[in-house]
Amino acid sequence: MEGLVEFKMGDGAVVAVEAADDVRGAKLVSRDGTVRAAHTFENALDGVRSAAEAALRVFRDGTLQPDGVEIEFGVKLSAETGAIIAKGTAEGHLVVKLTWTPATT
Repeated sequence: MEGLVEFKMGDGAVVAVEAADDVRGAKLVSRDGTVRAAHTFENALDGVRSAAEAALRVFRDGTLQPDGVEIEFGVKLSAETGAIIAKGTAEGHLVVKLTWTPATT
């Protein structure tokens, strides 16, 4: 098993996640394979939340005016950098689904 990263939650609970490879290719090492994250779990996800909010604004406020917007991010968690939008292939992973409901007459 890969190493684990422990993230402290705002309420003091701890969640362990499988460690992502560092963006630069280095790996964090500890004796028991578990590393404590530099950020809380909530702080690690702040950037992903901001990215989701920005993407929603782009699709809701544009000329398309969909009735529904679904955005899917692949997210990896890293002890040093927090949350990383994961790659699907060689690019970042982002799936956007727009829906329209036919008007009833």
